[in-house]
Amino acid sequence: MSRTYFGTDGVRGTANQSPITAELALRLGMATARYFRRSKDRRHTVVIGKDTRLSGYMLENALTAGFTSAGMDVNLFGPLPTPGVATLTRSLRADLGVMITASHNLYQDNGIKLFGPDGFKLSDSAEMEIEALMGADPAEALVRSSAIGRAKRVDDAQARYIEIVKATFPRQMRLSGLRIVVDCANGAAYKVAPRVLWELGADVIPINDKPDGFNINEDCGAVAPNDLSMQVLKYRADLGVALDGDADRVILCDETGRIVDGDQLIGLIALAWKKAGKLHGDKIVATVMSNIALEQKLNSAGIELERTQVGDRYVVEAMRAGASNIGGEQSGHIVLSDFATTGDALIAALQVLALLVDSQKPASDLLTVFKPAPQVLKNIRFNRAQDPLESDVVQSEIESGKKKLEGKGRLLVRKSGTEPVIRVMAEGERKLVDPVVELICDAIKRANDAD
Repeated sequence: MSRTYFGTDGVRGTANQSPITAELALRLGMATARYFRRSKDRRHTVVIGKDTRLSGYMLENALTAGFTSAGMDVNLFGPLPTPGVATLTRSLRADLGVMITASHNLYQDNGIKLFGPDGFKLSDSAEMEIEALMGADPAEALVRSSAIGRAKRVDDAQARYIEIVKATFPRQMRLSGLRIVVDCANGAAYKVAPRVLWELGADVIPINDKPDGFNINEDCGAVAPNDLSMQVLKYRADLGVALDGDADRVILCDETGRIVDGDQLIGLIALAWKKAGKLHGDKIVATVMSNIALEQKLNSAGIELERTQVGDRYVVEAMRAGASNIGGEQSGHIVLSDFATTGDALIAALQVLALLVDSQKPASDLLTVFKPAPQVLKNIRFNRAQDPLESDVVQSEIESGKKKLEGKGRLLVRKSGTEPVIRVMAEGERKLVDPVVELICDAIKRANDAD
């Protein structure tokens, strides 16, 4: 059975266009309530958080209507990072957690992520069952008038999450003496991120912390960290921390203005945890996008790197299957399962900061874990209903590229699960990979422009 609405990270698309409409959110709420309302002898509860997009109000209200009409009580968190929703789903013993966000996308997009009572994202099979229920008669989900759910605001959700995040930082440590620039991406962590760092003693300089419904991820945050780099140099900061719109990914910047991606951070934490005897099974999980040099560095230290397809949910599934406690993506999703069930930008940043305090080294020394192999990544947007990767011309160019790089590099071409983009990535000597990437990108563009 194919999936109509769910992608690699929930339901996502352009707000107020199918599938991200109020009507869809209403049906999704009703169907999900039916799926999770297993017992009729107790009240069932769902928690809902969101980022700062204008369309979040619309989807929040529609989801609330759907859940309450199907008999579930709703706790509304307001703006809160995705990992905060996942964590508080467990903490409040809720049956379901919902995050309204399109993560790193611009404000025009929005999406809906679902978490089970254990705080983990739903499995593919669960999402397919919910999709099937969405196609059923809506009247089947409705409860009698006396059983309609209640909705209320949880005013201290941010404070609860702040304390949970701070508890992951060593109690004997403080961030006193460190000047940190934090780029909040005008997103869900615009209040909690500066507060966490300030309460731990840092001199905090927040930027992009004034959301207006439209400026989330706009030339800022983890997807555009150049502003962070400039501000770190301007304020002579010790470190820069960039979050994305829902604060489940983090990119750092050292005191020289150099951007540090998720691969370096994963490598740093993995090596430190192995040395401390905290790394489970001497293995971590990353995706096919992670740099080959990370794998080589970890292997030299006796750490295995298991690769999955792109998407933090697949990283988490592999971590759970193999009992690994570190996993993540080059893009900055870093999952530390000792502390959280999903990528948590603030928790990952605090683990790095603990190592920074302990080492008493500048960030530029600590965060240089390996020399990356040359890697080229290009994103090609497409606007056709038909997938350009199905084109014979594109497939022929991909096969030709693989042959040219065989034994000399690595090529990966894939369609994004969260936006209409084809990602073309190649590793190897630039004189070899650059022409290969350009030819494939040109073929995709031609296929996209074809009638």
